Amino acid sequence: MVMGMQIQHAEVLVVGAGPTGLALAVDLARGGVAALVVERSGSLFPGSRGKGLQPRTLEVLDDLGVYEEVRAAGAPYPVGMVWKDGVRAGEHRMFDDVAPDEGAPYAGPWMVPQWRTQEILAARLAELGGEIAFGREVTGVEQDPEGVTVTFAAGAPVRARYVVAADGGRSAVRRALGIGMTGESVDPSPMLVADLRIAGLDRDNWHVFPPADGAGFLAICPLAGTEDFQAVAQFPEGTSPDLSLEGIRALVAARSHIAPADVTQVRWASDFRPRAAMADRFRDGRVFLAGDSAHVHSPAGGQGLNTSIQDAYNLGWKLAAVLRGGARESLLDSYEEERLPVAASMLGLSTRIHRGEARRGAATRQLGLGYRDRALAVETRAGLTEEALRAGDRAPDGIRGGVRLFEEFRGTHWTLLTVGAAAAGAAGSDLPDLSGLPGLGAVRTVRIPSYEAYGDGVFLIRPDGYVGWAGASTEGLASYAAAFTG
Repeated sequence: MVMGMQIQHAEVLVVGAGPTGLALAVDLARGGVAALVVERSGSLFPGSRGKGLQPRTLEVLDDLGVYEEVRAAGAPYPVGMVWKDGVRAGEHRMFDDVAPDEGAPYAGPWMVPQWRTQEILAARLAELGGEIAFGREVTGVEQDPEGVTVTFAAGAPVRARYVVAADGGRSAVRRALGIGMTGESVDPSPMLVADLRIAGLDRDNWHVFPPADGAGFLAICPLAGTEDFQAVAQFPEGTSPDLSLEGIRALVAARSHIAPADVTQVRWASDFRPRAAMADRFRDGRVFLAGDSAHVHSPAGGQGLNTSIQDAYNLGWKLAAVLRGGARESLLDSYEEERLPVAASMLGLSTRIHRGEARRGAATRQLGLGYRDRALAVETRAGLTEEALRAGDRAPDGIRGGVRLFEEFRGTHWTLLTVGAAAAGAAGSDLPDLSGLPGLGAVRTVRIPSYEAYGDGVFLIRPDGYVGWAGASTEGLASYAAAFTG
């Protein structure tokens, strides 16, 4: 610690101003917790990198209040076009088609360059009164039973009740805590990803140039909402990509029909080795790992950024409940319990897609992920089929009796939903008053007629849109709420 330097104080210190850290800070801010976000770099990340937002992530961003901006900034993915010897050889569908479903309003992935997603989240954070401190490189992390002190290469130390490491795959916070990262190399071949300006190339397709003459593949995708293209290229093992304008011009010309001079600008470029790795644990005392600091994916499956934002969405309401709602601190134990298995599953999926062992199908949309059989998921109904909605599952959208469910769920409150026979038989006096229980805060009560996506029953919906408790009646509901929030 720097002697004589005044210490800053924060309830939550978020390290990293990427999509994970910004989404978490937004969620905390709307829950009444003012988090301090610090970022090592001097500005937001400038590249496209994680450009695909999956349907479940779009639901999260909708709840955080930025869906309209995300919608305006992006577009659906274009159809792939395979080229051979400068001639269009046929279309390639990158994603399986999705049938419409009223329970899931966003059917397919939406393309938005990562830098633009970050800008949108940063603007939302500023709207809520939050700010980002740039140029703050973490050099040390010390914690005690009351809080955490974080020191930086420049600027005052910060003392916080909780710290969230959202500072990427090379997380300084994770290394300071001594948390290991276990994984494997998905592909030993170096990869290049770059944002380019290219003259004369149409923006109607995702252009794919298969390997030829021993060279790796090249794919060039128009980035929605911009004039840029994202180029991804594979190189032979043991080589290093040339990230200069001339190097990328030579690469594109050698692997496609595009002339070198048509690559007019390199706006951002990076090289990496695809790997899959996960932190040995997601929590150390008062410090939590989220996003790439906790799990690193191959980009092939489009799961890394999405899993990361959902880490933030899972942790945000729980921190707010402890700091503002009077919930027990043990509620925070559920973060690792719920998110670590999900991250492991998504890592496996990303790796299989990278190796051509799985398609970009229903699993990539992340709508089926949930927390069944975890501590916060209590199912009291008997005789349910495997397909039935259960405690721990994502609560579907839908309109019944003039009520749109996602509009009722929107915000930081819990929702007590009664459906079908349970709704018809539940007079106001029959429903337990949950609003006074510590940790729950406001509870909205909603009744709808029968809806096949739910079946008859009573459902307590968490602030992050998952079913916490489910029963045929309200018996046992108050005990559930009191058990972990009292």
